[in-house]
Amino acid sequence: MGRKILVTGGAGFIGSHVTEELLGRGYEVAVLDNLSGGGADQVPAGARLYELDITESVESAFEEFSPDDVIHLAAQVSVAVSMQDPEMDARINVLGSLNIIGAARRHGVRRIVYASSAACYGVQDRDVLSEEMRCVPASFYGASKYAVEHCLLSAREDSGLEWAALRFANVYGPRQDPHGEAGVVAIFARLLLDGGQPKIFGGGELKRDYIFVEDVARAVALMLEVELDGCEDPIFNCSTALGTTTNQIYELLKVACSSGVDALAGPWRPGDVQSLILNNTRLKRLLDWAPRVPLEEGIGRTAEYFRDAT
Repeated sequence: MGRKILVTGGAGFIGSHVTEELLGRGYEVAVLDNLSGGGADQVPAGARLYELDITESVESAFEEFSPDDVIHLAAQVSVAVSMQDPEMDARINVLGSLNIIGAARRHGVRRIVYASSAACYGVQDRDVLSEEMRCVPASFYGASKYAVEHCLLSAREDSGLEWAALRFANVYGPRQDPHGEAGVVAIFARLLLDGGQPKIFGGGELKRDYIFVEDVARAVALMLEVELDGCEDPIFNCSTALGTTTNQIYELLKVACSSGVDALAGPWRPGDVQSLILNNTRLKRLLDWAPRVPLEEGIGRTAEYFRDAT
């Protein structure tokens, strides 16, 4: 077997795809997940499951599995929820992450690859956002993700723990939760296939950078294989660098779902920003990686997944 990788949140949407990617590359993989965002049936065959919560003791997983590296994906993922309950958001995203970082330090983990977010940037005066820009998060979710990047920096300075943070753009694809607060592609697809009427907030002109989950999983796996020596600020945008409005996403989904239903209009929501498009040059150069799945194809594959899951 290859190196041993512990994936927190590995039963969830992104985590299950990352776990599949790692297994396909020959790694030995264990999943640490409380199954709140994905069932045990989403843990790919061949991966060990530790049903644990990152806000509670995780020592048993680290002691028994003894991971070489950790991919930390477990999180509260909704901007809207973070605005409604910032203490809960911080408890999971900040304190839960500190719990994982602490366990990694105690058990000799080489590297943590951390799922950060485009929400770190907040409102900016540029259309395309790069890693060197000053972050001004507009939501508690973005603030919590940004805080953990600093915690990882402190851990490296104190103990030598290697780390890298991938600031994900809007990830979409099969297995995304269609009933949650996050994931507009999954939510709209499920509603359209069920004969419902989706609601588009803020006029539908919010522009986001949509990236297919398989492209993200590949980038995460590759981040375990590169040298980070000399990389003082190992933060990388994981994106397509292309902007698409919510209205454009909806039109693509109407075609993919064979629906003629027009969307309802909803108000602007606290924490939303007008545009989040991420420059991915730094990640492409480091990993020799690029997104492979065009938006129309990814939308079609996502709609097909939900059609088959009916």
